[in-house]
Amino acid sequence: MSGDKISNRLEKIRKFYLKNNRMPSYSEVASLFGFRSKNAAYKLIGRLKELGLVYSDSTGRLLPGALKNSIKLLGSVTAGFPSPAEEELQDTMSLDEYLINNPNSTYLLKVEGDSMLGAGIQPGDLVLVDKSLTPKSGDIVVAQVDNEWTLKYFEKKGRDVYLRAANKKYPLIKPREELIIGGVVVANVRKYK
Repeated sequence: MSGDKISNRLEKIRKFYLKNNRMPSYSEVASLFGFRSKNAAYKLIGRLKELGLVYSDSTGRLLPGALKNSIKLLGSVTAGFPSPAEEELQDTMSLDEYLINNPNSTYLLKVEGDSMLGAGIQPGDLVLVDKSLTPKSGDIVVAQVDNEWTLKYFEKKGRDVYLRAANKKYPLIKPREELIIGGVVVANVRKYK
């Protein structure tokens, strides 16, 4: 099956998923594409499974894989001087796959305050945090320090640990009693519109 044919069929399944908030059954796949038998639907779904676009749970029910949030990757753009660019489909990608390495230990937090402006993190942004990672000096972490949660750079000098803001108006924080790391920030998400 050609890439274009798979893309077209995948788009129909994605539209079904978005409209119904669930994946189609094999019978619905057959109906969706005008197949005369479920066998053709099984073959199509088998191919989509091979590509990692859908998968089945333990009961055999279809679930979205990369299909769920895949977005077209059209190429790259220069952020310096303008250069001629042509739109060319290079691939599709899921933001989940791109941003999340450990789904079971990753969560989102909405940022309040301006202490991380120098790191490009603004109030209203979302940060993606992985609690399975061990922080290294220079990582941005979510931490509970002396019973208050904060978002700061993690700094370790010998046995001493500090939390540093990315805004000069905030002082360096040295825990007096307790420091609990809630995770390492792996991405910052900002919506413009």
